[in-house]
Amino acid sequence: MRQHVYAEGTDLARELDPEQMEALERAGAPDPPPGLVRPRRGGGVPAIPPVPAPDSRPRKGRGATVNPPNRFERQQAAPFDDGWSTLAADIAELSPLPTTLIRDSSRSAIAWNSSPDIGFDRAVNPYRGCEHGCVYCYARPSHATLGYSPGLDFETKLVFKPEVAELLEKALRKPGYVARTLALGSNTDPYQPVERTLKLTRAVLQVLDRFNHPVSIVTKSAGVLRDLDILQSLAQRDLVCVHLSVTTLDAGLARVMEPRAATPARRLQAVEALSRAGVPAAVLAAPMIPGLNDAEMESILEAAAKAGARHAGYILLRLPHELKAIFTSWLQAHFPDRAGHVLELIRQTRAGALSDAKFGRRFTGTGAYADMLARRFARAAKQCGLLDEGGLDGSRFAVPEQARRGMAAAQMSLF
Repeated sequence: MRQHVYAEGTDLARELDPEQMEALERAGAPDPPPGLVRPRRGGGVPAIPPVPAPDSRPRKGRGATVNPPNRFERQQAAPFDDGWSTLAADIAELSPLPTTLIRDSSRSAIAWNSSPDIGFDRAVNPYRGCEHGCVYCYARPSHATLGYSPGLDFETKLVFKPEVAELLEKALRKPGYVARTLALGSNTDPYQPVERTLKLTRAVLQVLDRFNHPVSIVTKSAGVLRDLDILQSLAQRDLVCVHLSVTTLDAGLARVMEPRAATPARRLQAVEALSRAGVPAAVLAAPMIPGLNDAEMESILEAAAKAGARHAGYILLRLPHELKAIFTSWLQAHFPDRAGHVLELIRQTRAGALSDAKFGRRFTGTGAYADMLARRFARAAKQCGLLDEGGLDGSRFAVPEQARRGMAAAQMSLF
């Protein structure tokens, strides 16, 4: 199989029909689409030669069905049959996609943000990309900043930071550092399968434990129980809360939507185990996808309360950047009978579009349908007693004595 590469910004790319492109953007179709190219003035061949539609068949154990181009790249590759039927043969057999680990050599551990609608200003992500493969993950587009596709690359090309614990400790030792709750898993899951062997998340927790630093964890994995010893130690000082994301109670839906995450039942069992051990646990019914899993909202909250969760939250589905095309392709592959209805309901919550990035409404949406979801959640959370947000204690933060001595020795060496 050969590939033809087309550079954006050329005369070829400028021949697209703007009205058709706008309609496709509303529908969440990839850009640029084959077949919607105006012929050059005076007739002749189309600007871009016809190519086969991208293969969007589901792959076993993977969430995304497509691998859209990186939006930052000036060149894009398209499949091309060289006449030997090699393309048809390649498409006929979908080989398994292995998971590749890529070392991250960046020299910082903490990611800072100033978003007005996020409840934390700092986070640590030992991994970028996530093997859980959740098709709706809002973090997928961030993989493009690393040079990879937010589609299948996001769940098969994982970037890990082997020195994350050491870099974090260095940041916490800096004079003037003020401790506030640090989010662990704000971008990708800190307990995805690779954590079983690399144990980077555990190393981060050990640092936070030594420094008495508050941490909020978000995960879909029951693997969080492996670190119960550290979590109990943190909990005794009001330094931790663990949020389990439960999007559905339907194991079949979870399998195609979150193919390598723990089953919903295992996540609820993790909530129960954490609660019994005295570790504050919460459940996030997120994301709520109109017409797909939103009917389960009350059931999820009831199950969370029975498992011992103290608090609950929800977020409306977000589809930024390439995620519109990824989610639409997945929806059409797995739920062709209701794909159109689901997309229309999403538009009703996003002012006619599939995404709205404006602060203050990107997590909850707007319109009658979004308002109804918010009222349903508020009522169910109150009935289930899931209103205890609690609070973590940042006043206990202190540099360990051993670290203090090392800093003092380093300063004395200057004289």
